Amino acid sequence: MNSDTLNFRDLGGLPAGDRNIRRGVLFRSEGPRNFVPDRVSTLQEKGFRAIVDLRSSSEREDAPHDWHGPDCHLLGLDVNAGLRASFDEGRERLINRPEPEIAITTMEGTYRDIVSALMPGWPQIARLLLSGSVPMLFNCTAGKDRTGVVIALLLEMIGVPRDVIMQDYRRSSIFGENLVRTGDAESVMIASFGFMPSPAQVDIFIDARKEFLEAAWDEVARQWSDVPSYFEAGGLDSAQQRRLRELLVD
Repeated sequence: MNSDTLNFRDLGGLPAGDRNIRRGVLFRSEGPRNFVPDRVSTLQEKGFRAIVDLRSSSEREDAPHDWHGPDCHLLGLDVNAGLRASFDEGRERLINRPEPEIAITTMEGTYRDIVSALMPGWPQIARLLLSGSVPMLFNCTAGKDRTGVVIALLLEMIGVPRDVIMQDYRRSSIFGENLVRTGDAESVMIASFGFMPSPAQVDIFIDARKEFLEAAWDEVARQWSDVPSYFEAGGLDSAQQRRLRELLVD
């Protein structure tokens, strides 16, 4: 797959208050399964100093990051471990119910759970950033769900407005579009769920829908009131949050 069709991008240039995110510092991506030689060459040229991989250990073993240089720190956070119970519950509903609404509620619940599942990883992410391990790449498998939430929370913390965050998140629909174009949607769904959901549900699962990310924000408001308080609870005090803003914006 050509490199310019991947769910990969530099977040530099997004507005953060009266400034912009620095270019060449924060990147988001799908997993490395589709990193063909031209993509690997492009990635290596960027000189990544850290990769934050949100996939499970089995996902990482199945499609490893084996392209980066020896000075790149690879942080595997295994966010899936925090989602397993809710995933199993959602899977049972999907087996028994073909309605698209079941897929929507399953995804909304997943996004709410991702917010909490990320909590143990924030101090490690902050430590890498503040130690100068940039450029940093965030990825999961699709670059849409786990990566979508981690990027949304980080961007809001450093001052990017939610409407801009949502616009960037919606760009990750390209991953699902690629699955449809290549005919891989069925194999990906079976690998994820162990069965094939209904066609209407598949369309929902592979999309980057507005209500999914809004569910994550709703969870932050419900449990922590706002994003700065969420990061405080995750171990990043106001001084660390301020230092991250200074690092990541012009």
